Amino acid sequence: MNDPEVAEISGLASSRLHADVIWVHNDSFDKPMLYALSTAGKRLANVTIAGVENIDWEDIAAFTLNGKSYLLIADTGDNGGIRQTLQLHIVREPEQLHDQTIHPQWSIRFRWPDGPRDCEAVAVDARRGEILLFGKKRVPADLLSLPLRPHDGVVHAARVVGALAGIAQPNAEDLQRNPVYGRYRSQITAADISPDGRILAVLNYRAAYIYRRRADEDWARAVARPGTELVFPWLAQAEAIGFTSDGKGLWISSERQPTPLLWQAIP
Repeated sequence: MNDPEVAEISGLASSRLHADVIWVHNDSFDKPMLYALSTAGKRLANVTIAGVENIDWEDIAAFTLNGKSYLLIADTGDNGGIRQTLQLHIVREPEQLHDQTIHPQWSIRFRWPDGPRDCEAVAVDARRGEILLFGKKRVPADLLSLPLRPHDGVVHAARVVGALAGIAQPNAEDLQRNPVYGRYRSQITAADISPDGRILAVLNYRAAYIYRRRADEDWARAVARPGTELVFPWLAQAEAIGFTSDGKGLWISSERQPTPLLWQAIP
């Protein structure tokens, strides 16, 4: 993909309404806009989200709730560690693919439980009514939770519920090859939950990891077991991941242009 309007893909989600369509957005301080792309890389629609800002949009998640399809936009990036409150915006997925303006169905203002942190990865488990958020710079990467439909009008506190096991940390070769950026290769940059609600995928600059949740357990217990590592061809700044609509694979993309769109099978 080499579209100048979609130059810094930071989040990706497969459409629940349209075959072979993904929703993406650019990174911070861009227009508050979602882009519908075909899986062949063609831009199909620009969708402006009215009444919100793109302070630092870092991820997007698609989910179905009460028979309706939604997209959650995570304005959660904070490289400087200075933001006291953050926002999640939930919109209805457009039924028609054309340029349009839509409004959020609801928004969630929240804060971290222990001061500012960077977060670039968010996933939605609609069956459990839960939003999962992942700290980027903590080792091990921590897992936090918010309710999907909280009470309006207050700033909610995210709750730490666990940590990701089995994420490979930078080795001596990584640090020798690039002393500055080598240490960032393990940091979690994107996440998604499969349409059936049973598999969590997280992404870093090195690989993807999948965690399977048993029917009788929550996500905190699922991520306490080491995930399965999925190695993909090298990408410059891999920051977007999303399950295919059938849950059998993953789309993976990058913030750099020309932007590859990779498909990775789920073993």
